[in-house]
Amino acid sequence: MYRQKIASRAGMLGPALFTLSFTLGGLLRPGYSPVRMYISELSIGPGGWIQMLSFVCLGVCVLLFALGLKAFLPAGKAARAATALFITVGVCYILSGPFVTDPAAMFDNQQTLHGTLHGIFGAIVFSLSAASCFVLWRSFTHTDWRCLAAFSLIAGIVMVVLIALMKVGQLQTGIFHDWAGVVQRCCLITSYALIFTIALRMRGARRA
Repeated sequence: MYRQKIASRAGMLGPALFTLSFTLGGLLRPGYSPVRMYISELSIGPGGWIQMLSFVCLGVCVLLFALGLKAFLPAGKAARAATALFITVGVCYILSGPFVTDPAAMFDNQQTLHGTLHGIFGAIVFSLSAASCFVLWRSFTHTDWRCLAAFSLIAGIVMVVLIALMKVGQLQTGIFHDWAGVVQRCCLITSYALIFTIALRMRGARRA
């Protein structure tokens, strides 16, 4: 019961604080454009340690959320898969923090090792976060949490579309390149909204 209490709180606190951190950081950092630049680019330069720490803290919260989630899902493959996916996402968030990304404008042949590693961990986060939506949709469909099934499915579809638009934006031309920061933020906030809602539902179920 105590682990489930921690999991529900972590699922609400982690995404909320991370969103607040990159929102304020994007608005207050001189020369930084939240519309055009990625969240990870807040790790570059003076004050970058704040964003690095935010990645690690979010990863820890996602891990705690994952460890308590299984108790609220019906036993089966979907519950095990959802738990494994969120554990992997949490670990990748933690690992991505210390490895500072390269500026998005840098050419591929100029990327550093730490920038490449950050990109790999980031790609895993986005891919598995989208996959987790569909796994949760299947898990929620035949339970008392059916109200979250539609939310999970819609979130998964939205994330897939936004990830595709991010890939288009990486071509260095076009509207999606100029709005890359907005597209990335919308994608992540979709995932965080689902985690927050599930954690809130977990808290209510635990109290009941």
